[in-house]
Amino acid sequence: MPTCRRKRVVLTEPSESLLLAVKSDPNKHVFYLDQTGEIFETYEAYAARMSFYRLKQFQCEVTGKSGLDYFQAVESERQEARTLHSRFSEPLKPAVLKAVQWQVMGRLDHLVEAVYERFKDRYFPGERVLIDLSGIKYYARVEKVYPPKYNSDAKARDAHMDASSSSTLDDDPPHIIGGDLKIPAKDAYANDNPTLYYYWVHLTDLERDKSHEKGKSSSKISDHDKRLVGSLIEVQCNMMSRDRLSFSKSILRRFIRDCVDREAAVASPWTVKGPIAKRYGVDSVMPEETRQGVEIIKKGEIDKRKKAWEDKEGPPTKKQKKMTAAQEDKARALAIAAEKREREAREKAEKQRLAKEEAERIAAEKKKKKPIRYPTEDLDVRIADKDKKAGMRVTRPLANRLTLPFNDIPGAFESFLMAWNFLVVYGQPLHLSVFSLDELEHALRHSATDQPCSLLAEIHSTLIYNLRTVSFVRHSALLSLLKYKEDLENAGKEEVPVVGLTIDELVAAMADVGNNWERVPLRFTEGREGWEEALVGCLKDHANTINFPRLQEILTKLLFAPALTSSESRAPTPVDGDQPTLQSVAPPSDRYYSLPPEDRIAILSFMCNLAVSSKAIHAHMESCEEQLTALRKEKIEVNRQKKQYQEEMGILLGETKEEESPAPNGNGDDIAMQDSSELSDSEGGSESPSAGGKKSSRQKDLRIKAHTIAHSKEREAARAKQASQKQAIAEHRRLDEEVNKLERRLEGIEREFRKLLGAVRVKPLGRDRFYNRIWWFDGMGSASLVGSGGIALYGTGRLFIQGPSEFDLQQLEKKALEDNEDIDLRRKEEEGEEGMLSSSDWAAYTELEELEAFVSWLNPKGHRELALKTLLTKWWVHITAGMRKRTADLNSNAKLPDARRSARKSALGYDLSRDPYMLWTNRRAINSS
Repeated sequence: MPTCRRKRVVLTEPSESLLLAVKSDPNKHVFYLDQTGEIFETYEAYAARMSFYRLKQFQCEVTGKSGLDYFQAVESERQEARTLHSRFSEPLKPAVLKAVQWQVMGRLDHLVEAVYERFKDRYFPGERVLIDLSGIKYYARVEKVYPPKYNSDAKARDAHMDASSSSTLDDDPPHIIGGDLKIPAKDAYANDNPTLYYYWVHLTDLERDKSHEKGKSSSKISDHDKRLVGSLIEVQCNMMSRDRLSFSKSILRRFIRDCVDREAAVASPWTVKGPIAKRYGVDSVMPEETRQGVEIIKKGEIDKRKKAWEDKEGPPTKKQKKMTAAQEDKARALAIAAEKREREAREKAEKQRLAKEEAERIAAEKKKKKPIRYPTEDLDVRIADKDKKAGMRVTRPLANRLTLPFNDIPGAFESFLMAWNFLVVYGQPLHLSVFSLDELEHALRHSATDQPCSLLAEIHSTLIYNLRTVSFVRHSALLSLLKYKEDLENAGKEEVPVVGLTIDELVAAMADVGNNWERVPLRFTEGREGWEEALVGCLKDHANTINFPRLQEILTKLLFAPALTSSESRAPTPVDGDQPTLQSVAPPSDRYYSLPPEDRIAILSFMCNLAVSSKAIHAHMESCEEQLTALRKEKIEVNRQKKQYQEEMGILLGETKEEESPAPNGNGDDIAMQDSSELSDSEGGSESPSAGGKKSSRQKDLRIKAHTIAHSKEREAARAKQASQKQAIAEHRRLDEEVNKLERRLEGIEREFRKLLGAVRVKPLGRDRFYNRIWWFDGMGSASLVGSGGIALYGTGRLFIQGPSEFDLQQLEKKALEDNEDIDLRRKEEEGEEGMLSSSDWAAYTELEELEAFVSWLNPKGHRELALKTLLTKWWVHITAGMRKRTADLNSNAKLPDARRSARKSALGYDLSRDPYMLWTNRRAINSS
């Protein structure tokens, strides 16, 4: 039985209510786990048990393999058990099982050792053994066993060598004494010596040559040795051996462990499992003598453990002597005092308990009042009244489901979106130019047979070329259809014609269509002529009723047309409404454009799923992984360079500010000069007029000269300072331009990273509080977000929202149970009843106002919505640009909705060939066949 954390996994027993329901309500619906036979009353219990079984934490008890789920561990044990029982000698099994029955041994290894020593030289009739004759080994089968009493009587042995006689000379089976583990090994060897047994063996074959093994040389086999094969000879145990694959200590240990069991009580005996004991004739009822012996051993073991415990804990207290009256009074008084102390201690403990509970209650209240640290789990975030008054949106804006193409057919939109994403993402290895989701939608709705659609031809042709490299089974569709018909006949069911035609009629029609599809050249210059027939051939060799359930219906529609009347000779088969009954065989080139869109989507989805496994797609994915690694390294280097430039800009900015700040006394020299001149004038005024005049003129000249020199120095310093500032500003401007270049490169790296990552794995932008998945598919794989000249490009031009997965719904239910909250009521309040999506539902935001309202509804206090809002902000420019571009394209191409799908020009003169999807050209096309 598999183990989990070293403990055996016990199967769940039915509850009492289920057992009562067997009698009271036999028709009660329950949940049944087929692999284990367990029955559960509720789906939650069933799902929890199944989730437990799916955990990779189980271990195979036989091989020791770990990291398995429960079912893998069970299958591993079963496989090992089948291998073990097929290898282990069948005649030896009853003897070994009878030997181990009721044995009391603590460890399984000791039991295996004892069994191996007893049976390694003892052989039984019918065993396949190896016989060594002068170095030459033969495979042989034991025919007869002669007990030790015939050891010295060769004539008696020869008298019983006739094959019709019994395999032993006595009524009792051989090795009864030697195989009994209750008899000591020494006594068993003395009373039943294995070396005194004789065996008549039938040589069946020579052992295979093992001379290639290390340390062994090849033995030359003569013709005489070969002639011995098939003869009957007499041997003893020293000439016999068993193959190590069928008998060794490890094999024996696995066999015994698989066949026996033991209770958990002390000194419990090993017992053979009931079904195995019944099959091999092992007595399942313990003999009285054996039972008494087991009880004696068990009692002795218990006494031994009790003695060990008493030695550890100390001897028991001695018995008290009879007390006198005074001693009794004293003892009574001591007992009363002890009871009083005990009562006081209880009261004190009760007071402490109450005080502790009060303290815990206060602490819990404080903990509740402790502010929440944001961001936190989204479902724990509540919109407060003040937030509602501040204008925060309570209800998520309603995403539109009606604008999604083919969304009225279950599963059609998801398959359509998957096929478009695959064709665009892997446009480079598929040699397909980019096209929008709207263009593919209009192409799949195109039904004009006289105006072939180039987009459809290119898509199917490139997938056909790709599927030529994927392995297929010739005529797999034909074989699966015939097998399906045969299964119906064997089940006694009558075949129901599909679109009015039976499987035999379909098989007859498809016999000569598309047989050479893997070699037909679908040339671009010829408009991929013949791609419809090649498509049928591809489906014939790749599809079957299992991987493509709608195979019969779609092939019938591709190969048959309704009976034509004179008035309907050129009218296309109606796409909507009831399907007409098909009767006459028609070429696929005429019939493809009559297929409804859901059938075309099913074909595209099937071909894309097959193309994923092609070598071209795998090579492209590996190339993308390498480019992603290179981009990561480049991003690290660009960020490092940007940080260095920003640090240099900061240093330049600091130096410029220091140079621009004025000195504490900027005009100090002029002031000092002015003061000195004024002082000179005042002092000179006390001298004589003549001397004063000469002196004042000389001082005036000196002042003028000093002023001139000072001003020239100031001008020179100002020019140097201005030049330094200009140089710093120019360097700052240069570094700023470099930083801008690096930022533009980082934006380009992000766009390239998104393109390459989309080719490896497509992930949603994020999830909202209710686990709805938000998808944006633009700019991935071969598609770009920015075209030449900075023009915005788009693939879908929308933001998609998908309902939560089944696992996420379980998380919501679990959270609701923990918080005791009605999650459906909250979803209705915050999503709106119409806005609630199931796991298979899709909707989209197509208008910029809807998207802005959705972003304002997101609450950044939650983990999921914070991450989602961050990514939406990061790609906001490109998301909104794609939305605007798509809206502008739709407005410029707006026409009457029925006119674009008309088989001919409408009465208004509308030309279908001027539609954007009809003007699409594959610039990556190749003409190789």
